[in-house]
Amino acid sequence: MPPLESTQFTAWLLQALCAAFLAILFLQSGADKVVDWKGNLGWLTGHFAKSPLRGVVPLMLGVITLMELASGALSAVGLVSLFVSGSATWAFWGALASALSLVGLFFGQRMAKDYAGAGALVPYFLLSLVALYVTRMS
Repeated sequence: MPPLESTQFTAWLLQALCAAFLAILFLQSGADKVVDWKGNLGWLTGHFAKSPLRGVVPLMLGVITLMELASGALSAVGLVSLFVSGSATWAFWGALASALSLVGLFFGQRMAKDYAGAGALVPYFLLSLVALYVTRMS
């Protein structure tokens, strides 16, 4: 962690806050899918009932669950790494995995014609893009 008075502190703080937010977001979401697999599968089966993806809902749920857990874990490791060594490399990979997860979620929402749900993902996606940018700041 750079000294509070240094100009590098602001970049470090942005990196840490983005990593913390993405870790919380995706670890909670992924864990919820694991703990309540049956409930999530039931809801998603109904959600995609009239879409071309209706036959692959269990596969999609498995893939997005793994993507979310990976995004959260990489972001959490990135946060710890920022505190321990000051390196944002793991936080970068967490942000990238987060952005890819959100693209997958966005695709699903659009295919289900849930335009409001798709729109609700935009702020999270923008945050992941900011996280990608700030984790590359020196």
